Amino acid sequence: MARSKSTPTPVELPEVNFSDWDGVRSLHLGTEWIQGTMLMDAPYDIELEYVQRMMAWLLFTDPARLTRFHAMQLGLGAGTLTKFCRKKLKVTTTAIELNPQVLHACRGWFKLPPDDSKLRVVIADAAEEIRNPMWHGVVDALQVDLYDHEAAAPVLDSAEFYADCRQLLSEDACMTVNLFGRSSSYERSVEKMVEAFGAEAVWAFKPTREGNTVVLAQRTPSRPKREVLLERAELIQSRWGLPATKWLRVFKPLVSRRA
Repeated sequence: MARSKSTPTPVELPEVNFSDWDGVRSLHLGTEWIQGTMLMDAPYDIELEYVQRMMAWLLFTDPARLTRFHAMQLGLGAGTLTKFCRKKLKVTTTAIELNPQVLHACRGWFKLPPDDSKLRVVIADAAEEIRNPMWHGVVDALQVDLYDHEAAAPVLDSAEFYADCRQLLSEDACMTVNLFGRSSSYERSVEKMVEAFGAEAVWAFKPTREGNTVVLAQRTPSRPKREVLLERAELIQSRWGLPATKWLRVFKPLVSRRA
């Protein structure tokens, strides 16, 4: 049957597969690049260092408020962040993923739970879906990790995209973004986030050994006292097993607050 001129050409999505090595299962999109991992004997834990750092929004969160939180992931990967937010933090969680094969893989190979009253996976283009007014102002933690099968640069990385992300956030919410890629520029990406959020709202980790840099942007800029951050880091570490006290040595605001 001929395709009408008004029907868009479908996007060719990469094949999804996985590999197992030394107790770790890795998700691939038809290449050797790892799109996510799972500890096979602890499927709801976070194994990769940069993915652990994507949880840094917890440093800015009153733990007593978590029961009312809504976390959203743009890009499902191996479902690591989605599983952690739903199973460990027990917060309402939404993931937006373009490739239905990735969702199938996560449910079949990576122990992603089925959708329920507190978990929803939306198959959609994140750039379009986040413009839906139903999501505006209701996300308390946004985690962005959008890479194609070549892992060369973020798929969505413009000031307009980050402005759309900011619209999703509640007043005290945070966005964390993974920046990695052979063609990407950390400086250019951060400039685009600054354009959308303001310089005082942006924090960054030092890069991991693998070259991932996690950047955090606050909907409303704040400078918690170090003792507050340390207290929360200790709680995060004891309650959920994330190395949060180490984060404070490699995580700082982009600019110092003026006196």
